[in-house]
Amino acid sequence: MAETTKESTVSSQKPKAKGSDPEITSDQAVKALIPLLITFILGTLCLQGFNLVFTQVGKDVGAPAQASLITALPSIVLGIVCFVYGSLGDFVSLKKLVVVGITLLITGSIFGFVANFWFKANIWTVIIARVIQTAGEQVAGSVYLVVATKYLKDSLKVIFFGIFTAGYQVSAAIGVFAAGFLTSIHWQYLFLIPVVTVLFLPLLLHNLPNKSSTGEKVDVWGFVLFGTATAFLTLFFSYMMWWMLLVSAALYAVFAVYIHKAKNPFITPDFFHNTRWIMAISLILLFYLPNYSFSPIFNAIGSEIYHMGTDTISLYIVWAFVVAAIFGTCSGWIIGKIGKTRGIILAGCAQLIGLVVASFCVNVSPVALALAGCIYYAGIGMMYSPIVDSVLGTLTKDESGRGVGMNDLAMNVAGSIGIAIIGGLMSSKPMTGFSLAGLKGSAANYSNLFLVAAIATIAGLVVFFICHKKIYAQK
Repeated sequence: MAETTKESTVSSQKPKAKGSDPEITSDQAVKALIPLLITFILGTLCLQGFNLVFTQVGKDVGAPAQASLITALPSIVLGIVCFVYGSLGDFVSLKKLVVVGITLLITGSIFGFVANFWFKANIWTVIIARVIQTAGEQVAGSVYLVVATKYLKDSLKVIFFGIFTAGYQVSAAIGVFAAGFLTSIHWQYLFLIPVVTVLFLPLLLHNLPNKSSTGEKVDVWGFVLFGTATAFLTLFFSYMMWWMLLVSAALYAVFAVYIHKAKNPFITPDFFHNTRWIMAISLILLFYLPNYSFSPIFNAIGSEIYHMGTDTISLYIVWAFVVAAIFGTCSGWIIGKIGKTRGIILAGCAQLIGLVVASFCVNVSPVALALAGCIYYAGIGMMYSPIVDSVLGTLTKDESGRGVGMNDLAMNVAGSIGIAIIGGLMSSKPMTGFSLAGLKGSAANYSNLFLVAAIATIAGLVVFFICHKKIYAQK
């Protein structure tokens, strides 16, 4: 198609110096991406496992009131390291970065198991181990995206972006499906799931580049300022304490002054003056705003409307994640056929249809609601590859690591904002009097919550229709 050809031409017209990055070829990149993906999947599966059993863990260690910290604090760390690791890919050897990441992952795994299995389990040894594991696990995900962006042939990029999101969805599906099983085993063994990743280290050391992309020194102060500001922003959406938002805004203001004054900041003001990038990253913020909301709404409906347990609910919602994995895997082929523009529109429409259908299925049956979830998550699975490729296509190759970091940060922050809004509306139930589906009470509130989530998707489609020509315009 003409559109596909045009987009491919724009992507391929970036200059590639002959002999640049001689340490790694596209074939070597593929050999590195596979173990990186497995490492990321195992780390994410561990994350999903603890997210499902954290209440039991809290009871077992005698701290049920603090149990939520087992997921909250590692999630904050995840939001920060997503950005930091992606950005470091522009300055630090990817080989060294992976060594640090797997070392942290193994250290957190062994410490968590030994401290809580052989000694008396404690809430803080669990949290510390999970924080270390999370910090290490995300290296694999960030390096995967940096390698795919910098070293793969253009024809392979969207394919491997699709495989990446499929891997995430598969791990999420396994985590949801195993909810009942995980609560019946010794939770301490969950720490040991990622230990096998040490076997991949020789293969990664052989295939990853050993040099810095720019040769510049790491801007420690810049990372500290930005990372701390992001930490307070994430904390705000977790605890809704306004002083945290004020601290975050103040630190971002200091960061803005800093990058204008510093000699070699890790990210320059010009990065934020790139209007094509700003338009593209806004799409991630809008399309991924409701990303974390469908499952908790489904869970609440299953519990309150249909009186089902979590183990039964998981048997319905798991199929949505399976569908997301399938569409994520196929997204590269689909985008190759119809182009990124049509791909994003199709994915956005699937998300929108899934949310609207769900709003009319609250009182129909759990099966109907699960089918709506499958439509929504098909859109989520299909969206990742073309939207990430579109955002990174607005940046130069030397900026791609920071682009990956910003993408991850935008997805995490958008999801946190969305779940904070939806979670507040779920508990306060302000929309019980009326719904388009003709429902009343709690059913009406849940129906309207799906429509609230749909507003962000509508806004994403509108922005894309307005801006897509500029996003794909040649620099």
